[in-house]
Amino acid sequence: MRVTTPFDLRVVPHASSSSSRSSASARRGDVEPPRAVRRLRRLPWLPLGLTLLVALSALMAVPPIRDAATGGVLDEARLVIPATYLVLSPLYDVLDTLTLLSVRQHVAVLVTLLLLWAIWRAWPRRAAVVSERPLGRRVAREAGLFAGCLIGIVGVYALMALVPRPMARLVLTDLDVLAVDVHAHTQYSHDGRDGWTAERLRRWAADGGYDVVYVSDHRTLEGVEEALPNNPAVAGQGTVLLPALEVVWRGERVNVLSFGSTYAGITDAALRDIDDGSLRLASLVRGKEPVLVQTVPADLAKVAGHAGPGTPGVRAIEVVDGSPRGLGQTRRQRARIVRMADSLGLALVAGSDNHGYGRAAPGWTLFRAPGWRNAAPVQLAEELERQIRYGGRAATRVAERRVADPGDSLLQLVLAAPIAFWRMLTTLSLEQRLMWVIWTWALTLVVVTWRVGRARRAARA
Repeated sequence: MRVTTPFDLRVVPHASSSSSRSSASARRGDVEPPRAVRRLRRLPWLPLGLTLLVALSALMAVPPIRDAATGGVLDEARLVIPATYLVLSPLYDVLDTLTLLSVRQHVAVLVTLLLLWAIWRAWPRRAAVVSERPLGRRVAREAGLFAGCLIGIVGVYALMALVPRPMARLVLTDLDVLAVDVHAHTQYSHDGRDGWTAERLRRWAADGGYDVVYVSDHRTLEGVEEALPNNPAVAGQGTVLLPALEVVWRGERVNVLSFGSTYAGITDAALRDIDDGSLRLASLVRGKEPVLVQTVPADLAKVAGHAGPGTPGVRAIEVVDGSPRGLGQTRRQRARIVRMADSLGLALVAGSDNHGYGRAAPGWTLFRAPGWRNAAPVQLAEELERQIRYGGRAATRVAERRVADPGDSLLQLVLAAPIAFWRMLTTLSLEQRLMWVIWTWALTLVVVTWRVGRARRAARA
């Protein structure tokens, strides 16, 4: 017969950690799953799924830029990713995609992220474990984690909008073609980023592959006055900044190219509104009609096109506008804008219009001008505006970054986040895909190592 000693009595109540977990599972009514199921649960499904998506998207790969009007391929241009961008490609690809989303897409992405957070926190197995804790502790923990989630989202958006990073750059393979931005702002616009000087705009434009940028602030020429003295002697020596002004005409916002140099008296004293009488007089001189560019967002029904040489009116319209609202309208109403350009004889153009926020160029206006590299800035401005006046729809082509269209249906809005993510994956180069896979599994290894170390420390304790 076995005699129980005091030592035995002290040892019996103690149980292993696995026994404790079994008891907790029993209290919750859990049934131990089969070994095969347990093994499947241990697999790193998130990195496996992401790797599979990256591989599958290669089968549906498309160029990262396209012709904005036709959706076709641009033979004279390509998008180049610098080495500094490639190293952190997963991060920069996501930030570029966020930069180029419309307002509706931003809202959809935020709602999707918060919904995924709620599902993760309410997942049955996790909720069962959490429910064993005191109510006050549960509430405090969930509130803290949710606050951390919001801070993380705000941090990503701040990183996207404010922090300098490498840019994807347009490179032209035809030396007779140049890339132009017809709608850019400096800090002197009321909604411009503080500290966004003309020289910072010039560097941003050079990083994005622009050869010429029209500085079109609201109600001021201070940005133009700051930019012009630092222009290169000839266009081929660096990015040229040219004068323009964003004003109101017939209730809609338009840019007047070369305002302040060629044209100066067609607005009111506040530089806010165009005076109709002055515009008609200035337009009587054929070949010197003020070039008005219709900006977007806009009420397209109010666009007033010109009626030919010697008449006032809009002579170009944005088919790509880099503001969140502009990106939404120019994508949703792309077909209508192109039809207007065809019927009214308008040149299609692109404007960054980001007011100093973000490091992704949305689109580039391509002009063909043989010998442009040897032209002085003033001569180049005259040539570009001459082509818009006389070339109309045929004067330009517009290259744009390929991003998921926002669409008009409810389903497209609900699925905006996964659609945008998939479109981003389809535009990646082979090198970018490789970096996605490397970073995915490197981070997985870090997480697994940390979890194993934590489990070992808990076992020793």
